[in-house]
Amino acid sequence: MILICFRYSIISPGLFAMAPSDPTVTSLRNRFSQKPRLQKPGQKPTGPAQQGLYNPQYEHDACGVGFVVQMKGKVSHDIVQQGLTILLNLDHRGAVGAEPNTGDGAGILMQMPHRFMAKAAQAVGVELPAAGQYGVAMVYANPDEALRTKGRKIFETVAATAGIEVLGWRDVPTDNTSLGPTAKGSEPFMQQAFIGRGSLGQGADELADELALERKLYLVRKLAHRQIIEMDSYWYISSASCRTIVYKGMLMPVQVGEYYLDLSDPDMESAIALVHSRFSTNTFPSWERAHPYRYIAHNGEINTLRGNINWMTARQSMFASELFGDDLEKAKPLINTDGSDSTIFDNTLELLTLSGRSLPHSLMMMVPEPWSGHETMDAEKKAFYEYHSCLIEPWDGPASIAFTDGTQMGAVLDRNGLRPGRYYVTKDDRVIMASEAGVLPVPPEDVVEKGRLEPGKMFLVDTQEGRIVPDAEIKQQIAAAQPYQTWLDKNLVTLETLQAPADATAPSVDTSPAAVTQRQMAFGYTFEELRMLLAPMGKNGVEAIGAMGTDTPLSVLSMRPKLLYNYFQQLFAQVTNPPIDSIREAIITSAKTTVGSERNLLEPTPESCRLLQLKTPFITNDELAKIKHNTQFKTAVLSILFDPDMGEAGLSGALEALCMEADEAIASGHELLILSDRDIAQNRAPIPALLAVAGLHHHLIRNGSRTRVGIVLESGEPREVHHFAVLLGYGCGAINPYMAFETFQRMIEENLLLDVTLEKACQNYIKAATKGVVKVAAKIGISTLQSYRGAQIFEAIGLNESVIGKYFTWTASRIQGVGLDVLATEAVQRHRHAFPTRVAAGSSNAATLDVGGEYQWRKDGEAHLLSPQSIHLLQQATRDGSYDLFKKYSALVNEQGKQFFRLRDLLEFVPQTPVPIEEVESVEAIMKRFKTGAMSYGSISQEAHETLAIAMNRIGGRSNTGEGGEDPDRYTWTNETGDSKNSAIKQVASGRFGVNSLYLSQAKELQIKMAQGAKPGEGGQLPGKKVYPWIAKVRNSTPGVGLISPPPHHDIYSIEDLAELIHDLKNANREARVSVKLVSEVGVGTIAAGVAKAHADVVLVSGFDGGTGASPQTSIKHAGLPWELGLAETHQTLVLNNLRSRIVIETDGQMKTGRDVAIAALLGAEEFGFSTAPLVTLGCIMMRVCHLNTCPVGVATQNPDLRSKFNGDPAYAVNFMKFIAQETREIMAELGCRTLDEMVGRTEMLAPKQAIDHWKAKGIDLSPLLHKPDAGPEVGRYCTQAQDHGLDKSLDITKLLEICQPAIDNGDKVEATLPITNINRVVGTIVGNEITKKHWGGLPEDTVQLHFKGTAGQSFGAFIPSGMTLTLEGDANDYIGKGLSGGKLIVYPPKVSPLVAADNIVAGNVAFYGATAGAAYINGQAGERFCVRNSGVEAVVEGIGDHGCEYMTGGKAIILGRTGRNFAAGMSGGVAYVLDESGDFASRCNTEMVGLERVETDKESDELKAIIQRHVDYTGSPKAKSLLEDWKAALPKFVKVMPRDYKRVLQHIQKALDAGLSDDEAMSAAFEENARDLARVSGS
Repeated sequence: MILICFRYSIISPGLFAMAPSDPTVTSLRNRFSQKPRLQKPGQKPTGPAQQGLYNPQYEHDACGVGFVVQMKGKVSHDIVQQGLTILLNLDHRGAVGAEPNTGDGAGILMQMPHRFMAKAAQAVGVELPAAGQYGVAMVYANPDEALRTKGRKIFETVAATAGIEVLGWRDVPTDNTSLGPTAKGSEPFMQQAFIGRGSLGQGADELADELALERKLYLVRKLAHRQIIEMDSYWYISSASCRTIVYKGMLMPVQVGEYYLDLSDPDMESAIALVHSRFSTNTFPSWERAHPYRYIAHNGEINTLRGNINWMTARQSMFASELFGDDLEKAKPLINTDGSDSTIFDNTLELLTLSGRSLPHSLMMMVPEPWSGHETMDAEKKAFYEYHSCLIEPWDGPASIAFTDGTQMGAVLDRNGLRPGRYYVTKDDRVIMASEAGVLPVPPEDVVEKGRLEPGKMFLVDTQEGRIVPDAEIKQQIAAAQPYQTWLDKNLVTLETLQAPADATAPSVDTSPAAVTQRQMAFGYTFEELRMLLAPMGKNGVEAIGAMGTDTPLSVLSMRPKLLYNYFQQLFAQVTNPPIDSIREAIITSAKTTVGSERNLLEPTPESCRLLQLKTPFITNDELAKIKHNTQFKTAVLSILFDPDMGEAGLSGALEALCMEADEAIASGHELLILSDRDIAQNRAPIPALLAVAGLHHHLIRNGSRTRVGIVLESGEPREVHHFAVLLGYGCGAINPYMAFETFQRMIEENLLLDVTLEKACQNYIKAATKGVVKVAAKIGISTLQSYRGAQIFEAIGLNESVIGKYFTWTASRIQGVGLDVLATEAVQRHRHAFPTRVAAGSSNAATLDVGGEYQWRKDGEAHLLSPQSIHLLQQATRDGSYDLFKKYSALVNEQGKQFFRLRDLLEFVPQTPVPIEEVESVEAIMKRFKTGAMSYGSISQEAHETLAIAMNRIGGRSNTGEGGEDPDRYTWTNETGDSKNSAIKQVASGRFGVNSLYLSQAKELQIKMAQGAKPGEGGQLPGKKVYPWIAKVRNSTPGVGLISPPPHHDIYSIEDLAELIHDLKNANREARVSVKLVSEVGVGTIAAGVAKAHADVVLVSGFDGGTGASPQTSIKHAGLPWELGLAETHQTLVLNNLRSRIVIETDGQMKTGRDVAIAALLGAEEFGFSTAPLVTLGCIMMRVCHLNTCPVGVATQNPDLRSKFNGDPAYAVNFMKFIAQETREIMAELGCRTLDEMVGRTEMLAPKQAIDHWKAKGIDLSPLLHKPDAGPEVGRYCTQAQDHGLDKSLDITKLLEICQPAIDNGDKVEATLPITNINRVVGTIVGNEITKKHWGGLPEDTVQLHFKGTAGQSFGAFIPSGMTLTLEGDANDYIGKGLSGGKLIVYPPKVSPLVAADNIVAGNVAFYGATAGAAYINGQAGERFCVRNSGVEAVVEGIGDHGCEYMTGGKAIILGRTGRNFAAGMSGGVAYVLDESGDFASRCNTEMVGLERVETDKESDELKAIIQRHVDYTGSPKAKSLLEDWKAALPKFVKVMPRDYKRVLQHIQKALDAGLSDDEAMSAAFEENARDLARVSGS
């Protein structure tokens, strides 16, 4: 069996873009490798160390993975060669950095080739015993012979001590001539050790013997590594086994076979070959990080990694295994915490397997199916998963994992199906599986089955049994092995079954208004929080929504005391892994958690599940009382209060005491610890709850006792989603936010919360908190709260290392900041606000809450950058064209007294020798670098959107469509002054609204929105009341129906999929630049390096504080980071990689003045975006009600009455841009820079402001921000070279354009037949673009007819317009028909194929994503996410996977076969017809927005029949034929899936048409009717 895996490493392997012989390469290589790295013998060269904001630990990668297995276990050299062929055909999924001949890593894992090894051993004088009786270690070692010999001796001693024997060594022959300088510079010496059983002896059980040897080899590998690595940093054992061997390295796919000469030896035989090629985003790749690992090759990302490591580290103290005996203790630590996520996953899997579980069993524990909400899962299997969830949390994230132990070869896919996996079974008993179909050429007549890896499912080939073992069989066998349900019934306790005395109820407290207000004040509540955050949660069970970003100071810069939670920003998934859709794909999420004391993971017992299970981590007062007084779990209540008069010493001492009390409680057998701040008083202040929870959590991890106890928090402090997310992220098991419940009681009594009872308000609140936290977890790609707990996926802003190291270990905090002293001061200030040391004479005790002012400007509230004064000044300056007034506005924004807002406010320019301003680049030249942000037509009015476009076109800048599409009339509109309304930047976001061939062809820049500043990790939202008919028309959706975009995961699972989308868009418009929009977060620099390697032309790093659209308040305030950090990290990382000269860096987010532009340039930006400020010039007054459609100045509304109040003018926005450019120019002159290019990355011109006396800001260290990587003058500091998009190699350029030229030029008919393979990607798109440019409406049907034979690569037929018909006789990969724009696609199996098409997979995942028009006929099945966001295509297919027709807004989907789960989630338009032969379709359909009906009219029946007849005519489908032969019997089996909102709108339109209205009038009348309709389900 051969397993191949490709990895895409984001940071460049080769740091250098020049040819190897170039002297600059040598100088750089010396700088990064030899000089700093080889100070002592045995130390290998590595990538750059942590410096500035670059940190090598932010490892991300993705890859191509594949394997070929001879099912009957017959070994041959052919299998090895076929594995290497797969590797070559996945080449486009790997990556190359700045050095064209250094890859990110590739390799092959196979069965132990006994015949070859016996021959190779004999050549060095070693006689090997029989197969299985010896092991081979594949060892990387030092090129220095003396050190190598020393390492061998230590290894031999370790083996002998363990009782096994090293029989001899062999130098592995290699040929490094094809390697690039970086790979050569760190190349290890390859050797193999032959290891005999020694004193192990031989038993009767061959399998037990093998496993005993495997365990000894495991021990020796661990111990030897620990002893040798200090002396020889090259030392690494890629495999040590009696079953398998791995050949891998820092290689490109083509180099694997060339480098390892062994692989071409005919005696190198195996029945299994697993291969992998790597695309690493942000690492300088290394030899050892290539895949495959010892058991797995992994394509994906483990998002829960930090938590998994924390928990596994904590569990180690309890590990014991009869099979390992005393050896286990010697081998600790068992998990290599410095490795990549794949290494650590492999370590854990290996440990679970060697300690007695089967490989499939171990994988079912680590990567479980979404069992908790599964409607139809077998009870026995559900019990298995529930029991094991008490032992280990899921390793969650988008992942396809191929695994083997040398006998079984299999693959498992994450619960959400976010990675592709396709397989063929052939007549000669081979199984070929890979990330794509077509990776190994097989004659179609020899293929007996074509399938796909399914979400949560396992695919297993057993070479001993000689067959594919079905998922159901494997899991049934494993689930039935123990009576798991009985164990659960006996031991797992729920809140309902928890035993406690009948009088265990919540304590009675003083609920008088004064007492409640005093407690609220002590915990920092404000009136604004009651009104804006708590009210919507209590009344409607939803999170609060806001708009227009945030412009208040960072917590560490605020004058006011802030809660500790506010120093933490949520991280989120972008590019390297996708966020999860917690709204439409809720079936894969789970809020269930368990708390209590875990047992030994390695030897489970029925009592291992003796835990308390909670449906949600949020518990009421009565539930907490039950836990406190329960009789089943020993429970202790620990106080988290301190003496406020003792300040920092009091706080520190109280935390120490808490940890000591917890240690004593655990020692005396307590299983639950409740941390409580219930008894606050004058002299008892609450410890910040997060500090108590995280501090105790990390103390117990360090002690090895964390898993022996569950932590429950009883606190009045946490109240909003972000607070809960941080508490859970740092290990809290359950939370009782008692003050929130008390607050609801007061709000109801004071009529602040109407029409809701206290009980219902508390229920709603818990529902909103649960949904909110599930969404926060989903943003980072985690689907279960069990996995999110302890995963600490945050970055701290403004906390210093003393706080982080002790209480928040392993959290990034890159600019230092406040210590425990300031945190204590803030806590005491809050407390003394409620409990003053003395009451002023004459004052009444009637305390009231602070006003707040965090979300909207208030006179006595928190400061805002855009205050009424600054708004007025800016509007007056731009309207009057007065630069003097603008300078007043600018001074106000830049010099807000002593109040700092942003990190850049702490920087100042270092005086330089000035130049005359006449010599500086002109205002006009500078303005060409300016852009307006992505604000969609829909979120802002037509007037505002078009005014910005006209203004930016006047100055030669660029406006951005946003994700709402654009009215085609704007492409040609002009006036007497030559203005244009065409937005130069066309955004392509996850909603794909209005994205078609024409839209793409009219752009100068195509922007892929991976994340947006205000809500990274979430899709856009347009409430139904803003979807007027004219908006719906441009978006191809239904008027009056709310639109939610998917999070960016449908065609952007990973870095290699982003590379594919970039390639698709470049094919769709070769003249346009392609840009990728990211949001600042820790590690964004390495992601940007991946974006550069994926061939984007521009990368935009947005700040978290920008954004104009509607977003949850939690996201606006707490997700993402300031752009200063993201921009500086991106620039530094790209310079280190020598990728900086390949890509333009842009930044945006609250850019307000020329000073902002100058600082951004000095930190590394070349282009600059503005959003909020230009809107203010057009009249916006920052009411922050954009989402309510009530904007009083006509900027952010679609209401015609309000739009009439718009009084903006393009001249105002032009003046703003001119003033910004003028101010920038003046700064440039002062700094002695004649051009902006000269300024880029010149951080030596910036310095931190001196003598900052701000009580919090003085601890900030901005030196990492200003770090300048040590790179020579030959390394570019800004973009100087164009990316090579590889279009000249495409099928369109090499063949199709010439064939189709007569059609393009004159509309003549053309036909052709051509072969196609999986490396031919985006076929037809360039031809489509040429047709669209000449013929905006496309060509007549079938003008271009192209017939292909074979397996098409990704994105076959993407964006093709009317008039093009592509027929594929074979099969297609992912994204077929992406953005189809009127063309026709036909797919059917080859005529010679024996397959029953309807039972086999012929098209990949995400087919017809965002398709707007055209038709498609597929004779066979497609994968997951079929027709997502279809808005106009008629598509026929014969079976699909999960999440079909999700977010669909138009068109027709006809499914002549079975669908997967969650069909029609979020479907708000269009119609689907599903052939429900088994009668159980309803259980797999998400009926939240759709109704299930029958086809009732003859007209509809005839239409459906005609579509199926066309399917037969085009594809010859036998299944469709049989349906038509007895249509009367077939028709009742069809279920019509009809969106309820869509149906109602159609009825309203019909009613209006019947009343004699025109089409447009009817549409408007229907919208008005719909807006009044109370039965609506989706528009908010």
